[in-house]
Amino acid sequence: MSEKKYIYTFKEGNKDMKNILGGKGANLAEMTKLGLAIPQGFTITCQACLDYFKDPVGFIEKIRTNIMDNIKGMEVESGKTFGADKNALLISIRSGAPMSMPGMMDTVLNLGLNDKAVVGLAEETQNERFAQDAYRRFIQMFGDVVMGVKLEHFERILDAHKKVKGENTQDTDLTIDDLKKIIEEYKILYKKEIGNDFPQKPIDQLFFAIRAVFDSWNTRRAVTYRKMNKIPDFGTAVNVQLMVFGNKGWDSGTGVAFTRDPSTGEKKKFGEYLSNAQGEDVVAGIRTPKKIEEMKDEFPNIYKELMETMENLEKHYRDMQDIEFTIENRKLYILQTRNGKRTPQASVKIAVDRFKEGLITKEEAIMSVDPNIVSNLLFESIDEKKADFSKFLAQGLNASPGAVFGKVIFEADDIVELEKEGDLDIILVRPQTKPDDVHGLFAAKGVLTQFGGKTSHAAVVARGMGKPAVVGAQIIEIDVDNKKFTVKDKVIKEGDFITIDGTTGKVFEGKMPLIEPELTSEFQELLSYADEIRKIGVRANADTPEDARKAIEFGAQGIGLCRTEHMFMDVFRLPTVQKMILAKTDEERQEALDKILPMQKGDFYQIFKIMAGKPVTIRLLDPPLHEFLPELETILLEHQELKLTNGPKEEIKDREKLIAKIRSISEENPMLGLRGCRLGITWPQINEMQIKAIFQAACDLKKEGVDARVEVMIPLIGMVSELTHVKNDLVKIAKEVIDSYNIELDYLFGTMIEVPRAALTAGEIAKEAEFFSFGTNDLTQMTYGFSRDDAEGKFIPIYLQEEIMKENPFEILDQEGVGKLMKMAIELGRKANPNLKLGICGEHGGEPSSVIFAHDIGLDYVSCSPFRIPVARLAAAQAAILEKKKSM
Repeated sequence: MSEKKYIYTFKEGNKDMKNILGGKGANLAEMTKLGLAIPQGFTITCQACLDYFKDPVGFIEKIRTNIMDNIKGMEVESGKTFGADKNALLISIRSGAPMSMPGMMDTVLNLGLNDKAVVGLAEETQNERFAQDAYRRFIQMFGDVVMGVKLEHFERILDAHKKVKGENTQDTDLTIDDLKKIIEEYKILYKKEIGNDFPQKPIDQLFFAIRAVFDSWNTRRAVTYRKMNKIPDFGTAVNVQLMVFGNKGWDSGTGVAFTRDPSTGEKKKFGEYLSNAQGEDVVAGIRTPKKIEEMKDEFPNIYKELMETMENLEKHYRDMQDIEFTIENRKLYILQTRNGKRTPQASVKIAVDRFKEGLITKEEAIMSVDPNIVSNLLFESIDEKKADFSKFLAQGLNASPGAVFGKVIFEADDIVELEKEGDLDIILVRPQTKPDDVHGLFAAKGVLTQFGGKTSHAAVVARGMGKPAVVGAQIIEIDVDNKKFTVKDKVIKEGDFITIDGTTGKVFEGKMPLIEPELTSEFQELLSYADEIRKIGVRANADTPEDARKAIEFGAQGIGLCRTEHMFMDVFRLPTVQKMILAKTDEERQEALDKILPMQKGDFYQIFKIMAGKPVTIRLLDPPLHEFLPELETILLEHQELKLTNGPKEEIKDREKLIAKIRSISEENPMLGLRGCRLGITWPQINEMQIKAIFQAACDLKKEGVDARVEVMIPLIGMVSELTHVKNDLVKIAKEVIDSYNIELDYLFGTMIEVPRAALTAGEIAKEAEFFSFGTNDLTQMTYGFSRDDAEGKFIPIYLQEEIMKENPFEILDQEGVGKLMKMAIELGRKANPNLKLGICGEHGGEPSSVIFAHDIGLDYVSCSPFRIPVARLAAAQAAILEKKKSM
């Protein structure tokens, strides 16, 4: 058995080796093959990272010789010597996972510098300021990234020296003497924090850094990002690369460029750069960068070469590229390329444009858009007709689109704690974000930074999450320690509300009125591609005419779940519903129901009319009756107050009757009590009223020439005898209504499969049902024995944290357990009734992996909330494409 190969030079790999070399290493190898100017080096594989965690000390010793052999190869190629005082080989250490994780992992530049090598570098380049600046940066990066000294400690020293020179002093204004003083203070800080002197042996620096990159794979920020983006535990590669310097002087620079605009998807080059800077200055937002177009004047030849390189890389990779580059003494070097992170809007536009340009197929266009981000296309925006623009605070860069308002919070950890308490309307406000802030970014609704550009950490991560972001709002002065920020004489304190508009880059005080978005033409076009390819239908969960209109707008092919109880909750109807529940006699109850019937009929009429010709599945009343009554605790308090204040006797008696009634219908476990079909069997008048309302509305429309397609769903069936008992009576009423109109009307009666026993006995139930709709919310509750309301707030987060569960089963369908019951029900049901129609109407119907599962097990349709319909349409098309690939 051959020994594992842990190290590849850039000349050995290619772009298809991402699982071995990581994305960065594979692309460096690919660009080397293409003949681009790539600083050479080698990659330590992702497998090495995984093996390192099994025995960290032993593994490093195992590959030490191999690493040093490859360092010698770099020495031969560069003509420099690693560890030498003069003509020293200086290197960068970068991580690179198989899947892009911007800002999540750690980078060290200028490794190999020490007190002697910095003197040699100054002599070699005849540029002492550059050499001292490189050494200052290295100590800071090494101390922060490798040894864990807080970056703020280094920045405090740097800022103190800049303030001495003046308020607007930049890093580039610091003199040689300034830098030397900073370096000495950095070394004092390092010793104080670590307990040892800053390492002067480059070989020690190298192995400390390699271990740090491996260790960074399991830091909180990396684990959080992986969980958030469902990235497997691949491990990270380590890229050891020859240094090129963008901070050698004003004929050098560094930048980031995209082959298309990552915010809009527009086919134009986009990027930012800084002269006399290193790469971290751009992505960390330390200085506000220049637009890439300005390079035409400053570096005209380099600009032309960069534009040609970008064009060639996009054609080669057939996707929008995110490119990092450095200019050293007016020579261009490409340090990285990868498929660029983009906003949801840009993702869709780029997919459609690339198909039209002939770069990719229609199927590739569909597969290139993540369905999880599609709902983010429906971003809210500020309502310009109602907004008070006098509340304008600041203008920043529009880094990630969408408008949102929230409380100002300055620390990521505080946001996470507030989220646990249910406080979700929060905006993270920072001078600039760091990778350590990712958990706060994940919990916040949006982010605002004082510094940085569109390629800064905050911008890239927010775009990836689909969250609004405004960056580089430099007029804002943020005081994190005192938890406030100021704009001129305006002070905004922590907890105050602001609104950020990531589409325009504007920031406002308070809550601005927001409006829902409209779908772009490219989005509609992509969804039309999806509709051509998908096999499974997509319906909406819609309870009101407004929901039905929105469902049609988003492309629903019908309504898969209309919950009638939501109609009962209307503030004007609730008193009548309560009278029905509290009635002492059948006559009183029927009198209340007779008043409710025209209300329900009006709702159904509107919904059927809007959905003209499309199926509408109406679920009969499902929840326990106590949900329509006031809280017992509230009535008890009112009763007690009336008694203590000698209130009217009649009122006291009425309260006592209400208390008695609430207690009589209250249950120990109402979710498993008198609800669904059990309620219909116990109080049949309710179902009868609803059936009359449904069929009268449908018949009225049929008379008007509108096709109303009725599907009646009987909830919470566990036994076929329950279905037979309810259905037979209701079918008689439906026929009576239809006959009274002297018309013909097609309709279906079916049931929800939400009780495990229903799934187990689906063969018997299918003989009486014309359709099944899987109510996966309740089916998940009953399969697990969880109360959703309690579980999600109390122990599921702990289960996820402890990895007892991989996913929240109420968000992502449990395919192993609940899915097995669904498969069983489908097999038994279709065997008994080959014409049985099958769907899913829990919220899982709009979750991409659950939609794919629904396709795979043979459902006819999925149903989800209106705003998830585009997600389901795209995911359904991807399911069909994946099925086709499997069969090839």
